[in-house]
Amino acid sequence: IVKVVALPQNRGPGGARNAGLDFARGRWVAVLDSDDAVLPDRLAMMISRAEAAGAQIAVDNVQVVREDGTPDDTMFPEGYLEGLSEISLADYIEGNLVFESRFNLGYLKPIFQRRFLDDNKLRYDEKLRIGEDYILLASALASGGRCAVEPTVGYVYHIRTGSISRVLELHHVEAMMRADAAFAAAYSMDSTAKAAFARRGRSLRKAASFLSLVQHIKARAPLKAIGAALRDPAAIGHLSMPIAVRLR
Repeated sequence: IVKVVALPQNRGPGGARNAGLDFARGRWVAVLDSDDAVLPDRLAMMISRAEAAGAQIAVDNVQVVREDGTPDDTMFPEGYLEGLSEISLADYIEGNLVFESRFNLGYLKPIFQRRFLDDNKLRYDEKLRIGEDYILLASALASGGRCAVEPTVGYVYHIRTGSISRVLELHHVEAMMRADAAFAAAYSMDSTAKAAFARRGRSLRKAASFLSLVQHIKARAPLKAIGAALRDPAAIGHLSMPIAVRLR
């Protein structure tokens, strides 16, 4: 059964997903972006994997499709996901270092046991336009959830120029930093997760400095650009990144 829910106002991606979660009645819940697709039997395979592992969360591999409709590489090498089998909180935070993670785990599209989300009062942060998926899954892991990994491809991600998730701006990073501060205040972490969280914090600060530098360069404000570079010289290194890496 497909049920359309009309919201009285635009609540952003997190708000739309929260509305869906509030209306959901199944044992498991999943998100599908409007311009993406899923393969047949995806949910059956993920639920089977999660239930066999006693997990409340499951993720799978992602097929990337270019704007012209031709398939690109998968988001993650299959061997990489097979090697994980389960993603810990530390693994997930480490895989979400902005501009620095080898593989950006923020692109994973998890499914959740609905009861687990409800019991732990977990919902998307509606203040975030980028990074709301990260905070929800990190919060679920910090709440004691286990995340099983199905290494095969089940989700099809279509690249779209100008989509929210592909255009990172300074205000997005600043919002992510605030969300991370709230996360740290709400949850306890073991030493490995704390170390990964500290590295993520440094990556966010460096990304903010880099995006501030880029803003000043685009505005042809050389003195402000120099000031931004002097405040955080490490941010200059991001200028050498290929465009594809900045979009990961």
